[in-house]
Amino acid sequence: MNREELKEKYGKKRIPHEWRKTDWFTILVVTFFGSGMSPKAPGTMGSLAAAIAAYPLAILAKSEPFGQTDFLFPSHSFHWGIFINLFFITAALIVFFAAIPFVKKAMKDTGTEDPGWIVIDEVCGIFMALAFIPSEFIVAHPWILAVAFGLFRFFDILKPLGIHKMEKLPGAWGVMADDLLGGIYAGLVLVIGLVAPAVFLM
Repeated sequence: MNREELKEKYGKKRIPHEWRKTDWFTILVVTFFGSGMSPKAPGTMGSLAAAIAAYPLAILAKSEPFGQTDFLFPSHSFHWGIFINLFFITAALIVFFAAIPFVKKAMKDTGTEDPGWIVIDEVCGIFMALAFIPSEFIVAHPWILAVAFGLFRFFDILKPLGIHKMEKLPGAWGVMADDLLGGIYAGLVLVIGLVAPAVFLM
């Protein structure tokens, strides 16, 4: 192993500087307020920042004027179904579509393709993972954020079940879509993990 390879493998990792080629507001958005600037595991740091931000958002979702933002699909009258958290699913979709032009601009300005410091896609995925959990449960049991974080990172890193194919969508759409799908899978696994023991014990 030569000197350059040793330096690459064991040297101190530094924050890439290509982001300087675009404007500060775009960077603020795509790095989720700088969380993606971590020289190590920026995707993990972005996901962690999103999970932390989700707690006060869950508190906000319980307050007026949001009030009732959870409902049981397909109907309240049934004793089974999947909870849909309208607040978080709306937040995930807003982040998804609002981030597209910023991600596109960041990649064009810096001449990169899905660089590690773009982590707004991880934010979208974390919010989508929480879109299947009632806000009251998140507030009462904040540990659920850690579980959602872990499940999302699993799907985001390994990209099973068609997630990898979403990356092949053109440009910014591919950057965002795989994390959105990963968040859906993480949320469904989270729901099954919470509901299955309760059903078994009934």
